[in-house]
Amino acid sequence: MIIIEWVRVPPSAFHTMHTIRNASSITRTSALFVVAICLGAFFSHQVSGADTVFETQPSRTHLLELFTSEGCSSCPPAEAWLSKLKENPRLWKDFVPVAFHVDYWDHLGWRDPFANKAWTARQYAYSALWQSSSVYTPGFVLDGREWHNNAVPSAGTDAPGILKVTLTNSDGITVNFRPAEANQTSLDVHVARLGFGLSTKVTAGENSGRNLSQDFVVLSLLDQHLQSGSAKLPFDAATVTPSPDTRVAIAVWITKSGQPEPLQAVGGWLP
Repeated sequence: MIIIEWVRVPPSAFHTMHTIRNASSITRTSALFVVAICLGAFFSHQVSGADTVFETQPSRTHLLELFTSEGCSSCPPAEAWLSKLKENPRLWKDFVPVAFHVDYWDHLGWRDPFANKAWTARQYAYSALWQSSSVYTPGFVLDGREWHNNAVPSAGTDAPGILKVTLTNSDGITVNFRPAEANQTSLDVHVARLGFGLSTKVTAGENSGRNLSQDFVVLSLLDQHLQSGSAKLPFDAATVTPSPDTRVAIAVWITKSGQPEPLQAVGGWLP
């Protein structure tokens, strides 16, 4: 395939080409009883709060993907727009944003620290699906389709099924998906760890001299086949934060086996 560059654009046009996160009355017995109740409630809350659960409605939650690079001068406006979604009240409910950093602009003089060849391969897989001969940045994909729109995605109208994700410190992640169509038996789950407030001082390439701040950055991705609609994956919530000052979230989506387009997605902030 051919890699093309796209021209520098204003923030409102991300799709244009770029160039190549009263005590005295209480008896002693009563007081002890009150304390016991309070302690019981406290410990009960701790036990129930040990699990972090994210669950969709039957209607679709969109997966909004941005393919980007620190080596692309047209990407910062697109990343700034994506960052604003952190404050949107519909975040995680109607849409789940993720930013995949590709590596094909590293040759311009700056090596993107978040780039991964696997993210580049994902974009190429979409390109092949669309029967296109090129890839580009910044590039948005909504539910597996090219997306040229600077509006927040509207609520989904179809109902692919219910996706539930449970995260515990001891067992990792448990995924359960109940598809609306009973004949969907060969499915995969994908779990991405997302970084926020990630700052980079770029010293070379097209963004040389700029301090970039990025959110929804994919830091890692786990893939596993679902067995009878369920899967368990390793995930240590205690070690996912890149630094003490940054927030972390997860994004989880379901696909048909071997295909990149998401059927249902869910996500949320990690405690």
